[in-house]
Amino acid sequence: MTASSSTKLRVTVWNEFRHERHSEEVQKHYPEGIHKTIAGFLGEAGLEVRTATLDEPEHGLTQEVLDSTDVLTWWGHMAHGDVSDEIVERVYKRVLDGMGLIVLHSGHFSKIFRKLMGTTCDLKWRESGDRERLWVVAPGHPITEGLGDYFEIEEEEMYGEHFDIPTPETLVFISWFTGGEVFRSGACYTRGRGKIFYFRPGHETLPTYHNKDVQRVIVNGVHWAAPTPGQPRVFGNTPALEGSK
Repeated sequence: MTASSSTKLRVTVWNEFRHERHSEEVQKHYPEGIHKTIAGFLGEAGLEVRTATLDEPEHGLTQEVLDSTDVLTWWGHMAHGDVSDEIVERVYKRVLDGMGLIVLHSGHFSKIFRKLMGTTCDLKWRESGDRERLWVVAPGHPITEGLGDYFEIEEEEMYGEHFDIPTPETLVFISWFTGGEVFRSGACYTRGRGKIFYFRPGHETLPTYHNKDVQRVIVNGVHWAAPTPGQPRVFGNTPALEGSK
C-alpha cells in the first residue's frame, strides 16, 4: 500500500510510554509522552499522524493500523522484551511489503530492528552529558535537506563504536562526542520493498526531540522512507513468458 501524491503520508508514531509514566525527570521534557512530542512536530509538517503505545491492545499495532501506515517510527528502551513476537512479525512483513520504518535512539535494541538487521545491534554507551556533533557525510541525501555541514546537541547520551549493524547502504550522519567517541548515527537500509532509517539521538531524560534540527531530520526521514509506488512482489511457481518451443 502506498500514499498517492495527492494524499498526506500516514505516519504511526510508536513508543513504549513507560519511562514517562514513572520518571519525573522524563515527564519534565515529555509530559504527554515522547510519542506525543514526535507526533506534534510531524503533524505540524503536514503529515497525517496517529500514535500507538506498548500497553494498548496489540501494542496499538493491529493489522488494520499497519495496513493504513506508510511510515512507522519506533522508540523503545526499557521493555523491548515485552513486545509480542507476533506483533514483531506483523511489522516485519509490512516493512518487506513497503512500509517505511524509522528506528530512534535505543530502538536499536528493539526486536524489530534486530530482526531486520540480523545482528546484535549492540554498542558502547555512557550517560555523562556529552555534547554531540552530528556530521553530514552524505550531502545531497534527502534526509539532510535544510541542514549545514553538521549540527550539535548540547547534551546527549553517548553511543560509541563498534555498533554491531550491517554496513549501511547509505551512511548519512557520523556523530562525534566530547568524550572522544564517534558513532554511525544515521544509517539507511532497504529490506524487501521497505526503507529503514536508524537515527541515534533521543535519550529520554533530555529534551532532544524538541531540538529543531533533530525534528527536521525525522521529518525528512519519514518522507525518504515513504513507500515507493509499484506492483506487488510476486513469488513462487510462475508460467513462462514466452511460448514453449
